[in-house]
Amino acid sequence: MKIKTIFTLLLLSSAVLLSNDLKVVSNAFDGDEKKGIGIFTGNVKMTKGSDELNATKVTIYTDDKHDPIKMVAEGDVSFFVKTENSSIYTGKAQKVVYMPKIKEYQFYTNVHLRQLNEHKQIDGDKVILNTITGKALAQGANKEPVVMIFHLKDQNESK
Repeated sequence: MKIKTIFTLLLLSSAVLLSNDLKVVSNAFDGDEKKGIGIFTGNVKMTKGSDELNATKVTIYTDDKHDPIKMVAEGDVSFFVKTENSSIYTGKAQKVVYMPKIKEYQFYTNVHLRQLNEHKQIDGDKVILNTITGKALAQGANKEPVVMIFHLKDQNESK
């Protein structure tokens, strides 16, 4: 009963905070209301509006009002994200942290991020994307560079 209550509170508070319903589907759930932690494991699929995230494990941290303050996805994470200025991103990473109050995604380890509507791609070890401003910051791992690929239209392509 306790787990069901935590899960229900988590989903209800997420809807208020994020202005869209947050839906999490997984093979298993383990929650601790006092610590403000919910752990979803096994084929985790998380959706909020048009955003989607898939991972092996997702941990959701909540404040004392049960509002999500941080979400951490780990293990072969794939995602689809739409920013407030309608930029569409898709990609994969080994770890993704989402900070709902500032609407920021932090992608870590072997990051491949594609901006679909602008035909851009960022590959690096750490990429931060703010969905309000659309700004992105990327860093390479150790001595590895950040790679950005831009699709350039030739004169014969339509705009």
